Amino acid sequence: MRLKLFLDGADIQQMIEASKNPQISGFTTNPTLMKKSGVSDYELFAREAIESIKDKSISFEVFSDELDEMYKEAKVIKSWGGLTYVKIPAMNTKGEPTYDLIKTLSDEGVPLNITAVFTLDQVSNIYNSLHNNVESIISIFAGRIADTGIDPVPVMKEAKKIISPNKKCELLWASPREALNIIQAEECGCDIITATNDLIKKSLIFGKDLEEFSRETVLMFYNDAKTAGYKLI
Repeated sequence: MRLKLFLDGADIQQMIEASKNPQISGFTTNPTLMKKSGVSDYELFAREAIESIKDKSISFEVFSDELDEMYKEAKVIKSWGGLTYVKIPAMNTKGEPTYDLIKTLSDEGVPLNITAVFTLDQVSNIYNSLHNNVESIISIFAGRIADTGIDPVPVMKEAKKIISPNKKCELLWASPREALNIIQAEECGCDIITATNDLIKKSLIFGKDLEEFSRETVLMFYNDAKTAGYKLI
């Protein structure tokens, strides 16, 4: 597939092991994932990841809610070196867009991963803020869009049309919910999809014979009922 798989998480050992997998092209993290993984020292975690994974990009997110502080944090993250992208949210908690900040950082040559993007209006404004000669990623949370009952596929297709003139800008399908999303992201023209280990494992059965899958499912039900000791007669 043309689509690149980025492992989403903050388990350093899992990341290092996954970096050896040619199927994985990069990594994304965020404060929520780091908290879940028990990361207590952000910089220590990031520097270990950068030192251990030299040939694949990693996105690290700012966490301030003030735009001027976000700028300072972005510069700190950039100073860590490596193939590092700075993750900037599309807005802060007050609903203030970060477009001016995005433009400033992009003009200064900072590779950006714009996260928590949900609307095409956001995509257009972000696109207009990015420098054409600086690497960038626009991460649309397609899985969460789908959770609201809206089909994300048309959104992703239109987003790709919007950003396609900028050859340095990549479209990322974020928060996938099922293995089918990998196929959908590819068909939409997305450049990247984030994936957990579980989702990557599911993708290994793409093309599996459905008749055989049916038999295996029945066998699973049979064995579980038998080992549980269930009886009707």
